[in-house]
Amino acid sequence: MSGTEHWHPAALSGGLEPGRSAGTRLFDREFCIWRDTGGVAHAWEDRCPHRGMRLSFGFVRGDRIACLYHGWQYDEKGQCRLIPAHPTLDVPPTICVTTFPCVERLGVLWIYPHHMVEAPPDLPVAERDVSPVRSLYIDCAPAAVLRALTAHAQDIGPPGVPLLSFASVADQPIAAVQPFGAAKTALHIVVPGALRTQRPGARRQTAEWAEELRHDLEQTLSPGELPSTVCGNSTWPS
Repeated sequence: MSGTEHWHPAALSGGLEPGRSAGTRLFDREFCIWRDTGGVAHAWEDRCPHRGMRLSFGFVRGDRIACLYHGWQYDEKGQCRLIPAHPTLDVPPTICVTTFPCVERLGVLWIYPHHMVEAPPDLPVAERDVSPVRSLYIDCAPAAVLRALTAHAQDIGPPGVPLLSFASVADQPIAAVQPFGAAKTALHIVVPGALRTQRPGARRQTAEWAEELRHDLEQTLSPGELPSTVCGNSTWPS
């Protein structure tokens, strides 16, 4: 089943501040994630329709993002609203960026990487208090990483949405697994409970555990393992 038919994590919510943009990947496809100054997160194709410049290099102004190259501005629906070289031009509606559904749950920003006219299916991940730890990038194929991790963790996510709980580890970290590319996987790690309730050193110790986990996975798994069957094919859980 295609990976575009499921929600996928793309970043820790707290890592994307209002007025900021960043680039990320899902199955080697490039996405721009940005948060307007009102705090709403957006996920778009990371390409300006004008000259193909990455919009993640651009700058946010209110509820718009502007391309770094020529300053073309796009509103929250992806529609171009201003071309600085022609400020009085009534911009044609055909000049727009492909946008994707984006939600925030469990301290993580999620993308549904399939352009839809209607609303996507709900992401059935219950919201609760969590504290962010870190995002971890592993030089190994997503399917291989997931297979290795599920031997030691419980998958608490809905079908096709890997969300792993390491109940046997101190502070019981939760990792959302992002299929970044054919040979790279991202884990977005949080721990249960609000920051004010965390025991001293909990997040630091979890971050150290995560670093050891990355080292162990990269030493155990081949970086290119299953490269031809990871990106959007049946090896990703359905």
